Amino acid sequence: MAKEAKYRRILLKLSGEALMGPRQFGLDPDMVRRIAEEIREVHGLGVQVAMVIGGGNMAAAARKLDRVTGDHMGMLATVINSLAVQDALEKVEVHTRVLSAIEIRQVAEPYIRRRAMRHLEKGRVVIIAAGTGNPYFTTDSAAALRAMEVKAEVILKATQVDGVYSADPKKDPTARRFEEITYLQVLEKGLKVMDATAISLCMDNHVPIIVFNLSQRGNIKRVVMGEKIGSIVKE
Repeated sequence: MAKEAKYRRILLKLSGEALMGPRQFGLDPDMVRRIAEEIREVHGLGVQVAMVIGGGNMAAAARKLDRVTGDHMGMLATVINSLAVQDALEKVEVHTRVLSAIEIRQVAEPYIRRRAMRHLEKGRVVIIAAGTGNPYFTTDSAAALRAMEVKAEVILKATQVDGVYSADPKKDPTARRFEEITYLQVLEKGLKVMDATAISLCMDNHVPIIVFNLSQRGNIKRVVMGEKIGSIVKE
């Protein structure tokens, strides 16, 4: 008998940088397609998938601008990324909807919580774009907020490292990886898992965060199946 997935409804947080692959900027079509194939595998298990995608691969030019202007540009970058992932998912025959927190009716539905939940219940992958729709909030905060709203059981944060470390493992060879860590420890140690707003939201609403390495193929499915991959942040 096939093993069942551990989670029924997840929120997958992807950074914009995850879509670059080996490139320095923009989108790598091969990487986008690979991510879509991994999501199809998870979706095929009957798991309801909501996604929040960052815009870091497009937003470098906005960093020296006025903060509000730059943040609005970043939101538009997340819409571009969301459309790219939607296209890749549709090509592997996964029905997908992009819901945007800022209205762009020609390309995406407006984000309405009940609509997002209905799409999930109907078996569609829901990509939630444009962050929270407000400047000064990161896509990490948006991921935490949307996870609460759609009642996701867990946030899966796909990164370029294999978990939460005491320091940057690329710079500090003595950095140690935590298999489990509490929300408070993350805040007290100032670890860069997600920003403090996102961590606090998850702590207040008891939603665990699993941080894992996206570069290893099949890891999304492994996490969903309950394998001990990466680090878990919980109470």
